[in-house]
Formats: sequence, C-alpha cells, structure tokens
Amino acid sequence: MGKTVDFYYDFVSSASYIAYKRLPELVDKAGGRINWKPMLLGGVFKATGNQTPAAIPAKAVYMNSDLSRFAARYGVPLTFNPHFPINTLQLMRGAVAEQMEGRLDAYLDLVFSAMWVEPKNLNDPAETGALLKKGGYDAEGFLARISSEPVKNQLKANTEEAVSRGAFGAPTFFVGEAMFFGQDRLDFVEDALKTA
Repeated sequence: MGKTVDFYYDFVSSASYIAYKRLPELVDKAGGRINWKPMLLGGVFKATGNQTPAAIPAKAVYMNSDLSRFAARYGVPLTFNPHFPINTLQLMRGAVAEQMEGRLDAYLDLVFSAMWVEPKNLNDPAETGALLKKGGYDAEGFLARISSEPVKNQLKANTEEAVSRGAFGAPTFFVGEAMFFGQDRLDFVEDALKTA
C-alpha cells in the first residue's frame, strides 16, 4: 500500500468536508496518494450503534464551535447548512458513479461546496437538479447512472468495508492498518504517511 490514505467520507459530514480540503496538500507533501472511499454514514451509524453528534444538543453546539475553529486554522470556508440533516444516499451514489468514470474531483468540489460553503437544500430534488445542471450534468442521465446495480453495490461494499475495518463515523482514514478518525487527526495521518 505504501504512502496511500484510504479516506472514507460522506458529504453530510462537515468534518469530512474540512478533511477533504486539507488532506490533498498533506498527502502531496508526503509523496502519497488518496484512495477515495465514498460511504454512507447512516449505514455506518446503523451498523455500529453510533449516532450523529447533532442528536446530543450540548455536543452539537460544542462540535459546531470546534469545527469552526478547525476551518479557521486550515483556512477553509465553512458555513453550516441550515437544511441539515440531508439524506446523502443519492449524492454518495453519485460519488461512486463519478469515481467509476474517472471524474470524481469536480463532483467532490461541486457537492461539498453546495453542502458546506454556499449551503443548498440538497433534500429538495429541484435544488439538487439545479446544482447538477450547474455542474454540467444531465440530471436524467445522472439519475439513471446512480440507480445502476454496480453503483449501488459499490457504495454498499464501501460502507460495509469501512465498518469491518473499525470505522464508526466520518471522516475515517487508514494508512496501512492504522485507523484515524476525525479532521482533528490529520497530523497523525501525516506522520503515518511519512513513516509508511
């Protein structure tokens, strides 16, 4: 595996967004590569008995404050989405489909920005359709692709793989067999890459 980071993420996670913005620079500096692993965070929660921090009011307030600190430290724009929580099943299938087609980078930027920079209500099919159109997608063709069995199966497989490796939330990173959870563990990811 060498200097490879397996990065399990879901668009619904603001911590995944912050990691997405920061991780490529760290990996490039270490001479490594990112193995993008779109997963369904709800599926991970269900399999592990975990739940979103937003379910605990005091924790939600603290986490939002803490994530704002990390975003400021990393120079990452962050606006909390007022439409949260958003069902990301279709969006994550989109990540799988775009990855299969070799076009993941532009899609990640489009969706993460719509979720955490200029927040859109991605629960609304009309708003999601407008976003896809803005990104140059034919919404009807996109929906057909993400409804294919290979795409559905790959997202399910990624989610099950994450759980089998010990993941309980997002973002989760693996360098070899070493697991790191959260955008606040990127220093450890960087160290692991240096010694890989």
